[in-house]
Formats: sequence, structure tokens, C-alpha cells
Amino acid sequence: MAEAEARIQAGALPWAVLRFGTPLALGMGLQTTFNLVDAFLISRLDSEVAEPALGAIGICDQLAALGTILSYGLSIATSAIISRKWGQGDHDGARRMAWQSVLLVGALSVAFGLLGILGARWLLEDVVGAKGEVARLGASYLRVLIGGSFTIFFLLHLTTVQRALGSSKTPVSMLLTANALNLVLAVLMIYGPGEAPEVFSWGPPIAAFLGIPRMELMGAAWATLLARLLVLFPLVLLITKRFGLFRRDILVGPERAALASIWRIGWPSSAQLVVRILAMLFVHSLVARAYTTAEDQSATTALGIVFRLETMALFVGLGWGSAAQTFMGQNLGAGRADRALHSGWYAALYNGLMMAALALAYRAWGSEIVGFFDSRPEVLEVGQSYVATVGPAYVALGVAIVLGSAIQGAGATRFTLRLDTLVVLGFQVPVCTALVLGFGRPMQHLWYAVAATYLAFALVYTLAYRRGRFLETALP
Repeated sequence: MAEAEARIQAGALPWAVLRFGTPLALGMGLQTTFNLVDAFLISRLDSEVAEPALGAIGICDQLAALGTILSYGLSIATSAIISRKWGQGDHDGARRMAWQSVLLVGALSVAFGLLGILGARWLLEDVVGAKGEVARLGASYLRVLIGGSFTIFFLLHLTTVQRALGSSKTPVSMLLTANALNLVLAVLMIYGPGEAPEVFSWGPPIAAFLGIPRMELMGAAWATLLARLLVLFPLVLLITKRFGLFRRDILVGPERAALASIWRIGWPSSAQLVVRILAMLFVHSLVARAYTTAEDQSATTALGIVFRLETMALFVGLGWGSAAQTFMGQNLGAGRADRALHSGWYAALYNGLMMAALALAYRAWGSEIVGFFDSRPEVLEVGQSYVATVGPAYVALGVAIVLGSAIQGAGATRFTLRLDTLVVLGFQVPVCTALVLGFGRPMQHLWYAVAATYLAFALVYTLAYRRGRFLETALP
């Protein structure tokens, strides 16, 4: 048994989960810094450009996240299957399933890319309800972001495969590299040879030398795409060398049985994560329709900022959830059901502690964090009220995410889809709709409903995990 497998299947469980999960949580959290870096750089442009651009990227990043989350659901399914096979000692079977999953993610990349290129304006104006300059700027940005979504699909997929096979540090190093590249490229492309903040004064001379024009918002989109693309090449080489995933005998055409297995486990995971992102978009849409005008987009801008902070909490939770999936899959494959179950509780505990620290930071410095991107009083008021109200509920959200991920690691993805749909459609949507559109309540009441939804998630998943019936789920 390899060292990593030995720790997962036989090491001291609290320490093993902590050691494996911490870099994954940090790595997934780093994914959100792409958006935070872009938001910061754009916020330093002239106000007539920065204000609508911040509102645009807040909405566009959530729309783009729909595809990312859809793809990540297939990655979760792949992780559940190959970690179980790896735990059983069927390494060639794991490699074969990994390659077939790459073919499936590639097909999804083409479909989602075409949707973004052809339907960006429709998504922004008709689906979300964006108005004015926010919609105009966002359409071009969204075409590039979604059109190049294959870069984030494959980046997350391949790092998830690595994690399922027992590697947690290499994926983090790849994500760190991508973030560093994104910062450099974004400075060069957003500001070009023109004016830039003093801290980025090194950028314009380099941009002038390379002939890079000042692209402002579009520069952020192209920088993100290129940074992810450049990291994909060494990532493929590393995963091939360490795990032999892309050997010639593995690189065969689509195999119907393998694809069907991945899809059967994966589509509920994808649908579940899409439900969660749609819930965030639903709140954004309510705010855009009820609390903004074409002339005053301050509420949309504030929500775009705070949802970036919330996305960081979500992705950190997915990192700990990834650890729970790996421990669940490999230990079930090795016949250690009790160890598999206990690993989920430890991962949920660690993530709950991390979410508590994050919530305290947001509550203490919420105004400063929001003001870092947009210091207008009307934006600060909305942003601070959201993080102060919803932030403490991130602890509950984090527990729900990890326990749900552990259940998915056992292959019970339809079960978690039903639980998420129950909470979102049975509680969040009707309550939020009634408060805003039915009774015309202020935004603060909408924040209360969001916080209550996160508490409901934690309650439902804790009860479901304690029952443990998902452990009987069979994987291919």
C-alpha cells in the first residue's frame, strides 16, 4: 500500500483528515481569488467604468459558475468511482474511468461554451434581469468567460482526479501557480500601457513593450482564461507521470458502459450543485428586480462583492468535502465502513471551525472588505448588512456541504440532490419570494431568509448523515 493510501485507509483518522483536507480547502478557496483579484483591479479604474463593471462581473461570475459546478458534479462522480476502485486495488480500472471522464467533460465544455458565446445577452437581460450598462458590459465579458470555460472545467477535473487518488498538495501548487499568472496577466491586460495604481506601476511599461492594449473589463476575462490554460499543460504531464492516467493503452474512444456509470452518478451531483448556484442567482435576481433601477445599481454591485466572499466560503467547504469524498470512497472500497463514516464528521468539524473564523472576520471587517472594492456609502450599507446577517450562518452551510460531499463519496448522489431540492424549493424560494415580491419587505429581511436557509441545510444533512443509509449505495 502506498504511503498516501496507508494514511487514508489506516492512519490516525483525525490527523489524517486534517492533513489531507487542509491543502484541499486552501486550494479550493484560492480558486475564488481569480474573481477577487479581478474585482480589485477593476475597482481601481475610473468610476464610470468601475461601477457597472463590478456589477457585471458579480452576475457573470455566477452564471459562469453554473457550468463550472455542472462540470464539477461529473468530477465528483469520477472521484467517487475511482477512489473506490483505487481502494479496492483496481488501479487500471481507475485509470480507465478517469480517461472516460475526461471525454465526458470535454463534450460538456463544447456545449456550455456555445451557450455562452451565442446566448450571453439573453442570459444577462432576460434570465437575471440585469439593466443598463451592467448588461452591456457583462455580455462581452460573459462570452469570453463561458466560451473559454473548458479551462476551468479541466483544471478542476484533473485536480479532483489527483485528489481522489491520494494527492492533495500538487493540486494546490497548480492552483497557486494559476492565481499568480492571473494576477500578472490581469494587470497587463486590464491597464495596458495606460494609468495604473502605484502598486501595479510595473505593469504599463511591460504592456507597452509587449504591445498589449488597455482592455479594462475584457482584460480580466482574457487574463483568467489564459492563466488557467497555461497551468493545464504541466498538470497533464504531472498526472500522467505520477499515476499513469494517460498511457497509450488507456487512451481509447468513448466506452458506453463507463460513460453511463459516470453519468449515472454524476448528473445528480451536477444538478445538486446547480440548484445551489441557482439559489444564489435567484437572490441576485430578486435584488436586481426589486431594489435597483437602470440609474442606481448599487445593490447589485454590493451583492456582487459579498457573493464573491460567500463563494470563497462555498469553495473552502467543497475542499473539505473533497477530502471527505476521498476518505469515504477509499475506505468503503477497502471494506472500512465505520472509518468512512467517521471521516465525514471530522471533515465537517474542521470546516465548521474554518467557517466560524471566516464569519468572524467578515463580521468584524465587513465594511473594510466591501470598501476595498467599492467605498460608496450605499454599497457599503448593503454589503455590511449582508455579511453581518448571513456570515454566521456560513458555519451551518459548511457543515452541510461537507456531509453532503461525504454522502456523494459513497455514490448516493441522487439522495443529496433530493435533499438540496427540498430545502431550496420547499423553503428558500417560497419564503424569499413572499418577503420581496409578496410583502415588499426591505432587503434585510431577505438576508434573514438566506441565513435561515443555511441553517435548514445543516439540520437536514446532519439528520441524514446520522442515519447512514447511504452507506449501502453500490458503485460500478
